[in-house]
Amino acid sequence: MAYTAKDIIPLSQARANLSELVEEVRGGTEKIITKNGESCAALISTEKLEAFYRMEKARIHLVLLNDALTALKNLDRNGTEDADEYFARLRARLGAERSDDGEPDRE
Repeated sequence: MAYTAKDIIPLSQARANLSELVEEVRGGTEKIITKNGESCAALISTEKLEAFYRMEKARIHLVLLNDALTALKNLDRNGTEDADEYFARLRARLGAERSDDGEPDRE
């Protein structure tokens, strides 16, 4: 997405005009907040943030499925020796997908 100059806001101005910026974001725009002339944060709608998290979760699931498929293909083709590396990677990624209570992170 292309940003215009009015979408880039210094932090001091964002502090002073937060209510107005929130209303603009709720209307569909995004704002880039700068500090000392460099971008440091973005102001986006909660709907866009939730969509981002859903897309990221879907991407992670596709990576996991691809690892599982690759491991199964190697297992079928070459036996357990070549598949062990893929299964280990899959187990590691699945472990990273678990929530703090040890249960799988599900939505």
